[in-house]
Amino acid sequence: MSYANKTRHQTGQRAVTSVLLILCAMGALALGALFAISPGRPDPLRDAQGNTIPGSISERVMAQIGGIPQGMFIQSANPANPVLLFVHGGPGMVEFFMEEQYPTGLAQHFTMVWWEQRGAGMSFSTDIPPETMTIERMIADTIEVTDYLRERFDQDRIILLGHSWGAYLGIQVAAAAPDRFLAYVGMGQIVHQLRSEVMARDHLLALYRAQDVADMVRKLEAASVNMENGTSDAWMRLRDRSMHEAGVGHMREMNSVISGIFLPMWRVRAYTVAEKINIWRGKIWSRPFFWDTLLRDDLRARLTEFEVPIYFLTGRHDYTANADLSRAYFDVIEAPGKGFYLFEDSAHSPLFEEPKRALAILLTDVLHGATKLADAAGRGTILDD
Repeated sequence: MSYANKTRHQTGQRAVTSVLLILCAMGALALGALFAISPGRPDPLRDAQGNTIPGSISERVMAQIGGIPQGMFIQSANPANPVLLFVHGGPGMVEFFMEEQYPTGLAQHFTMVWWEQRGAGMSFSTDIPPETMTIERMIADTIEVTDYLRERFDQDRIILLGHSWGAYLGIQVAAAAPDRFLAYVGMGQIVHQLRSEVMARDHLLALYRAQDVADMVRKLEAASVNMENGTSDAWMRLRDRSMHEAGVGHMREMNSVISGIFLPMWRVRAYTVAEKINIWRGKIWSRPFFWDTLLRDDLRARLTEFEVPIYFLTGRHDYTANADLSRAYFDVIEAPGKGFYLFEDSAHSPLFEEPKRALAILLTDVLHGATKLADAAGRGTILDD
């Protein structure tokens, strides 16, 4: 090798080494920053001036539920306030990060409990027996969490709010243990999910054809969904992206699950780094246990009588859990009180998309068994109006 070539070779090696050192340093800084923003404890509740609210609580709790440790975040400006248990979606997709990303203000009026279900988030473990991942066990877990909260906060009845998969689970809990609840609130209420998937694909095909988006039309046409054969792998790979780009997914204004869910999750200080990793491990692990049952079950055909007031918060643009199906289910429900609320500017998550209206409904109607704020055609027998 000539001197000139040798010099160029050495210069190139030094350049590559320098780049690798810079990348390693950047990686170390990023990892250090991730650990710095992951202390594993929620921030205290603060007033408008930034001061911690006296007597408030903001904590993470691990409790033995159904024979395994299960985690939850509890936040309340006043622990004497009514308890509201939030049952997250998925299966396996925790939602405490949503409260931090899209504040609801609920903890100022309720003792808010963000429970992470068996196999999800803080409650994920490789030691969980797979045979316990059943809908019957999840119903029993929810009742145990409810009893833990009733005893801890000395409240005979609490409010149960289920979202998406959590609404499918929650409404069954409300039917199984009505004596424990003031009311059941279903947000993005699942009814017959396979029918909802078929309706979502039909809607998206019509929308993208009207917009002349040929590439998406071609992909959707190749992604079969039908009542006989269920959801194809092609549809499952495409559904989240296509729904969010169309504004009919998790939130009306959330056009990407990466920027809207994945990245914000890593910024939540209430989790450790290991727990943030487990959030995604739990989501992947939990879903297969329940997806087929969730798809095929038709609640409208088998579960319509309740002994507790029922309230539905439904986004007009929701195609994750079809809004029309939710309304049709509501219409055949018999309960001591029921109210239906259509959120005009929301998709699948009205509580986070239109939090002021959702809070008003919870405080005015749900707490008092009333339907003062319900849609005119969405009122049933009421307890006290």
